[in-house]
Amino acid sequence: MTEKINPPEEKNRVVGGTLYLVATPIGNMADISDRAKKVLAEVDFVAAEDTRHTGELLAALGISRPMTSYYKDNMAKSGPRIVERLRGGESCALCTDAGMPAISDPGEELVRLCADAGIPVSCVPGACAAVTALALSAADTRTFVFYGFLPTDNKARAAALAELSSCRRTAVIYEAPHRLKKTLDELAAACGGDRAVAVCRELTKLNEHVDRTTLSGAILAAEKTPPRGEYVLVLHGAPAQDAALDWEGMSTAEHVALYESGGMSRMDAIKAAARDRRVPKGEIYKELLK
Repeated sequence: MTEKINPPEEKNRVVGGTLYLVATPIGNMADISDRAKKVLAEVDFVAAEDTRHTGELLAALGISRPMTSYYKDNMAKSGPRIVERLRGGESCALCTDAGMPAISDPGEELVRLCADAGIPVSCVPGACAAVTALALSAADTRTFVFYGFLPTDNKARAAALAELSSCRRTAVIYEAPHRLKKTLDELAAACGGDRAVAVCRELTKLNEHVDRTTLSGAILAAEKTPPRGEYVLVLHGAPAQDAALDWEGMSTAEHVALYESGGMSRMDAIKAAARDRRVPKGEIYKELLK
């Protein structure tokens, strides 16, 4: 289907009382769009995850606008203040440090506040590390799941790893260099070292690198060369031939044991088996007690 492309003037006009989600470059300054520059230059104020970082971007573009901070630790107070300004007729551009606001970003909550208040939200699309990595990965892009950063809470993290172990869809995961090795180790324990993965580093920057390998190969590379820069992991889905996906012929105990043999704890294995069978985990536990 061919989409009609409207003349720029029909959509590029900045409207008061509107929140604009403005994507900014993830590494290459040339990736910012003309529309993004126009919106940033014309809004009443800019809400930024880091006002210093976004201030440098605006200066490089020759733009000067009033700014306010909006980030994880102040969004409970800053969000309602921004909403009130929007109610008063001001226009605001929301910027994250790099990429698309509201994607693995506190901007998600601000969009929700605006939606609840009936305030218009418009998106100025552009660079996004998750989609860039996915396109470069050589993985199946028809269906995928975006995790952002894996949870730091032990219980929630174990649950996410359990999901990934049997997930047939491609998974996109963000990671910082100092945690990369630990995350790769955990993924290998949950999914097996032979699971394919694309390790994408410093996307769109001068030192951009994509390593299409396995989890075991990625671990060896991280041990050989200390990780530097920002990473996106694109984990291929579990192969159809994996035994974990052919559980229909297994007993409950065999199903749980299969996950345990892959490195999962007993509780995580119970949760994974319950998810496969679409039953409460308590039912799996009762079956094991028998």
